Amino acid sequence: MNDLRIERLTKSYGPGAPVLQGLDLTVPGGALAAVLGPSGCGKTTLLRIVAGFLRADTGTVTVGGRTLVGPGVQLPPERRRVGIVPQEGALFPHLSVARNVAFGLTGLDRAERRRRTEEMLELVGLAGYGDRMPHELSGGQQQRIALARALAPRPELVLLDEPFNALDSALRAGVRADVRTALRATGATAVLVTHDQQEALSSADVVAVVREGRVAQCATPQDLYRLPADPWIAGFVGDAVLLPGTVGNGGATATTPLGPVTLAAPPGGRRTGTVVIRPEQLRLADTDTADAVRGTVTDVCFYGHDAMVSVAVDGMDAPVDVRVAGPLPIGPGEETGVRVTGEATLHA
Repeated sequence: MNDLRIERLTKSYGPGAPVLQGLDLTVPGGALAAVLGPSGCGKTTLLRIVAGFLRADTGTVTVGGRTLVGPGVQLPPERRRVGIVPQEGALFPHLSVARNVAFGLTGLDRAERRRRTEEMLELVGLAGYGDRMPHELSGGQQQRIALARALAPRPELVLLDEPFNALDSALRAGVRADVRTALRATGATAVLVTHDQQEALSSADVVAVVREGRVAQCATPQDLYRLPADPWIAGFVGDAVLLPGTVGNGGATATTPLGPVTLAAPPGGRRTGTVVIRPEQLRLADTDTADAVRGTVTDVCFYGHDAMVSVAVDGMDAPVDVRVAGPLPIGPGEETGVRVTGEATLHA
């Protein structure tokens, strides 16, 4: 399998301007990994080094055991067997769809090029579009053609550089699903660079959160969301409620302003810390419910499929957010009870 292994990768753009600071990342063969992080964390620099467009200062990059970057090794981009899907498709405007897809199919006879092109167009759901020009396609269709062009030469690795940014939200989810299906059909290892948390969690097999030039945590989407390594990661990959907590009950629970909270992992000798839970783990309840704390609603944000209700409670400097599905039972200024469900994580 074409595992991607990146070890101790560093890159600076001048004295005092480090971008990558010993980054390590492993992507299993055939998996789609999302590299997620804020602007300036090094995501695009990482992608350009793997593609061969930028030279690393130190470190190694291998795909399927083949060294692309390392001491004394710097393979040119055309020898790396890496496909790239850039932002906004970047199709050649003067070439037809079929000629765009076939662009990288060098060394094949005409019949084989045509067969491979038709195979790729069918894979991305655009069979019969070969004679069209790029300007005749929608944004989502252009992105699928860009993927077909990247997959046509059978690359060992596919790099996707925030490819859905230019699409509206209604179209983005459908194109994302089509791209994921096509990647799985070919078995290609892929890396998706994005700053969109929802995109990373819903699309990838593993998610690597990059912070200040290093991978702060790499895990499956479920584990990353449920067991974040620290409060910053918890807040970056989704909405989080941070509570001061004191460990009790032999380390099984933490006492918080919202009452006792079950811990998902042993506290490791820690007696106090920050308890992280998700807004959907909180429930509104009657004020006289036994396991609920009393609070006052300060704000309600309605999103259609659900709403976020902010509740001020004693012991908290800021209101806590409660995600509520269905009809809103309460409004600003009203009193309510809040109780906690599920498990939480404790951090220093």
